[in-house]
Amino acid sequence: MSPTYRTPVRIDPTHPSLPGHFPGQPLVPGVVLLEAVAMALRDWRGERLARIAEAKFVAPLLPGEEAELVLSESGARIRFELRRADVLLARGAVEGAAA
Repeated sequence: MSPTYRTPVRIDPTHPSLPGHFPGQPLVPGVVLLEAVAMALRDWRGERLARIAEAKFVAPLLPGEEAELVLSESGARIRFELRRADVLLARGAVEGAAA
């Protein structure tokens, strides 16, 4: 297994969380970004997301925008970064457990 995992992230503008997350100017909610982290962890390591140790949301992701999620091993935790081009959108650390 590679020590890092990369995957594109794009949240469709019709996602059901968007109408309530700032009507008229929707932003992708942090919980939807964390769901992308959980799905990537499952795809990469076959683990479920057991704990969010830390999460920092630095800049917004707009519906339909393309971003890249990178997961990397860091001891017992998995570090994540979400970027749109050179702009950091979110970062943090999670812990996985057997699915």
